[in-house]
Amino acid sequence: MTDPIADFLTRVRNGIVAQHDVVEIPASKLKREMARILKEQGYIVGYEMREHDAAHPGDVLAVELKYADDRRSAITGLKRASRPGQRYYVDHDSIPKVQGGMGTTIVSTSSGVMTGHEARAAGVGGEVVAFVW
Repeated sequence: MTDPIADFLTRVRNGIVAQHDVVEIPASKLKREMARILKEQGYIVGYEMREHDAAHPGDVLAVELKYADDRRSAITGLKRASRPGQRYYVDHDSIPKVQGGMGTTIVSTSSGVMTGHEARAAGVGGEVVAFVW
């Protein structure tokens, strides 16, 4: 797989379209941190790491998607910002806002993975990984 972050976002997007309650994704530290941010921002119910089994050779990240009473997803859109072929680095003054501040920018910084708002407050820039709204 050449872009595991795009795979993470696509699996979540496809799970929302199919209205699944839980989506299983091959785990990594960055994906776990992205799931943590999605949970903190209220886009998903939760996530958990599952040990590998016969069906999945590596650890699995199970993401529980969040829906309203009428089965509308809390996540309207997901977009990959920095790609393997074109990285997207910004300083803390240039971190983009999503939907006029109503969405979330996920930024990978030297201080860890955080939201754009947290990165601006901490005064650190980094690689803009994804946009969520």
